[in-house]
Amino acid sequence: MPSSPEPAPNHPRHPFLTLWLGILAAIIVAGSAALAAVAILGLGEFLSLVSRLPTSAPQTAAVGAIFAATYLVLAIGKLPYYRLDRAGGALLGASLMIGVGALTLDEAYRSIDFDAITLLLGMMIVVANLRLSGFFRRAADWLADVARRPIFLLVAVAAATGFFSAFLVNDAICLVMPPLVVDLAQRLKRDPTPYVLAIPLASNVGSVATITGNPQNMIIAAASGISYGDFSAALWPIALAGVALTILLVAIAFPREFFSREKLTPIVAAPRAFHAALASKALLITAAMIGFFFAGVPPAKAAIVAGGLLLLTRRIGSKKIYSEIDWPLLLMFAGLFIVVGAFDKVVLTPGEIADVGRLRLDDASTLALVSAVLSNIVSNVPAVLALKPFIVGLSDPRRAWLIVAMASTLAGNFTLVGSIANLIVVERARALGVTIGFWTYFKVGAPLTVATIALGLWRL
Repeated sequence: MPSSPEPAPNHPRHPFLTLWLGILAAIIVAGSAALAAVAILGLGEFLSLVSRLPTSAPQTAAVGAIFAATYLVLAIGKLPYYRLDRAGGALLGASLMIGVGALTLDEAYRSIDFDAITLLLGMMIVVANLRLSGFFRRAADWLADVARRPIFLLVAVAAATGFFSAFLVNDAICLVMPPLVVDLAQRLKRDPTPYVLAIPLASNVGSVATITGNPQNMIIAAASGISYGDFSAALWPIALAGVALTILLVAIAFPREFFSREKLTPIVAAPRAFHAALASKALLITAAMIGFFFAGVPPAKAAIVAGGLLLLTRRIGSKKIYSEIDWPLLLMFAGLFIVVGAFDKVVLTPGEIADVGRLRLDDASTLALVSAVLSNIVSNVPAVLALKPFIVGLSDPRRAWLIVAMASTLAGNFTLVGSIANLIVVERARALGVTIGFWTYFKVGAPLTVATIALGLWRL
């Protein structure tokens, strides 16, 4: 019997309006980048730099256009009037770079940083096992039991989110925490909004602490060669202070919730599925993995071995673990590596790199500002990849990489769309009936970003 035809996709009713809105978004993104450059360079130097951009060779122009279009899709989240998301945009950009001859297939393969992708994949498997074992739910019930006042519950949520994000990739933790925190707040008869708001803020600042805290740190570690211990020694004080500031600013933003003598209503922990053996195994392997990180074992090696060992279980089918992995994120990484590799090869000649060096990136404040602004325009991972060729030639690249790691991550707290972690939490919370508006987020996120980046510059 012939299969029934698939329903026609729901195209927008006003395609031209959608197209023009996309064009407007492109103008806003490009204008924001240009204004930031003018503010840093001055109008004269900015115009001088633009006038020397290579435009004569057809291949160079094509590569520049593909690079710009790919980053535009990353900035606005999709291609207007098409169902192309960030991962698809990165893959399309990579394929076009190969198509125009900017890279051969072998060169494209070599441009992918498989260490970063392997590390991220291993960490996703570890987090999936912890979640499916019921460990995070059991931890949430324990928090409800020990917290006696709303402010203590906020401290517990922010501290737990920051701690787990430091070691287990903030995007993965932001997938896990919202349903747990919303459920916990509702059982305690509290407004979930401030507690949910603390999740992305604490996750971003907590993830600054280690190489495995977020994807951009993984890329920076691979590019810089900074060891896990040295990276953590430099940045964990910033993360710790950032979590404390998160708690303070959220409490100030919701004074009626936190500045009172009201106590939390005791609750009986709801019966939850908990696989004690699987949770114990996952925790043991996770602790060993972190120990190997600090012992100097390459993080990608330690993470993928840990992930592989956790797949060896009789309790949970491998397909369940695979469904927890963010495959589009891994695909986006691979595509971006190729896009940036082609751009570096064809467009960024030594002369162009020297011209961009006039941004005075050796100055810590300038480098932090460039990293923060670029991260808010195109997101932090693309920003780090775009800055990579310019950091290598600086007088102190190790310190520069630490500043980029700090600023690009903390900048994610500035607005609701500043990082993928923020969007994950907002969407997960919205599905549970909790809405975090732009201004609700901004009144806490903006001052937190400024304060933590200033603290980071003082520290580094």
